[in-house]
Amino acid sequence: MADAIALIDDLFFLAKVHETAKHTGVTLETSATGEQLLKAAAASPAALILVDLNAKQGALEAVERLCVANGPGNPRRVIAFLSHVQTDLAERARAAGCAEVMPRSKFTQNLAEILRGAKS
Repeated sequence: MADAIALIDDLFFLAKVHETAKHTGVTLETSATGEQLLKAAAASPAALILVDLNAKQGALEAVERLCVANGPGNPRRVIAFLSHVQTDLAERARAAGCAEVMPRSKFTQNLAEILRGAKS
């Protein structure tokens, strides 16, 4: 059973996230599309979901559906990340209900801490 689920289709960045997860003791399940992410989230009680909003297939739509499914009071944490210049996309993710949207640089800098949060 995974501690965290991630939608990341950038293979180089995915390798970095996997390596960090391994070092922090977090079991990570990954998806390459929004639809795969939604299926994994439905089948898993993972407390943390990470979404690269720059993923090519259905990232924002997956965030919208996850945030609606989560509803208020659900402990599942959805964190979306993107390029710092994509302010419109960040606003769309927030409007969809994603409480945590951050630039990829901040996400990368805090990745180990973020992943450890899946164990809390």
